[in-house]
Amino acid sequence: QVQLVESGGGLVQTGKSLRLSCAASGSIFSIRTMGWYRQAPGKQRELVAVISSVGSTKYADSVKGRFTISRTNVNRTVTLQMNSLNPEDTAVYYCAAAIIGRMELTARDYWGQGTQVTVSS
Repeated sequence: QVQLVESGGGLVQTGKSLRLSCAASGSIFSIRTMGWYRQAPGKQRELVAVISSVGSTKYADSVKGRFTISRTNVNRTVTLQMNSLNPEDTAVYYCAAAIIGRMELTARDYWGQGTQVTVSS
């Protein structure tokens, strides 16, 4: 059983910062790409940022220069530092990871339960 557990969401004012963390646990052989997605009310889920197992990153244009994704392979965690937040960043943020479980041959996608981020104007 593999789990992703997020933490760090909340309510902040425009211009402030938040830090989201996600820890993977369970029967894990290796973790490939890890990332963050978000879904605002009435909108489709969208990619925010992803990071490969060797540290390559990709960001949505809307968050470039404001958000930073990082990971620690030893602790199996991925973190999203969000600066200069604005109301358009309000959404439920989901952690995701491509994980190869023990006794498995291929990676599967796993998702966290989501954490609410609300930015007030």
